[in-house]
Amino acid sequence: MSDSIQSKPQVLIDARGPRYSAALTSIVLSIALVTESSLIIGFQLAVFLTAVIFGLRRSIYGLIYRNLIQPRLSGPVPSEGEAAPRFAQLIGALFAFVALLGGVSGNSAVFFIATSFALGAAFLNAAFGFCLGCQFYLLIFRFKARISAKV
Repeated sequence: MSDSIQSKPQVLIDARGPRYSAALTSIVLSIALVTESSLIIGFQLAVFLTAVIFGLRRSIYGLIYRNLIQPRLSGPVPSEGEAAPRFAQLIGALFAFVALLGGVSGNSAVFFIATSFALGAAFLNAAFGFCLGCQFYLLIFRFKARISAKV
């Protein structure tokens, strides 16, 4: 592992937030599929990008969660590192971008396939707490650690 990765402080988030965001994302992407709306995909792309650029706590859905949902929850607050869910948002942004390109170019197949993949991943997280993008992040992280250990 490189020193730059080790020296970054880990940002912790409420572990319930990404699942809430995934539920909202599932709803938005479902509406986009039914309406074939590039505008809705563009909105979801903006949501993904705010999470990637500003972090999950300052993303559009993160702000809604922190201000409206989290204050109403009781019990201990489970926390997790932000890196893996943030990477998952990047993957979502890539799929939303491809879907947007398909939508604005009139390529319905690309629109439906990319939107469906993003919806599938969001639904897995919302319904079962399984973050597919997070799993890819961990695989990449482990692979990089093995490579650097061999060098």
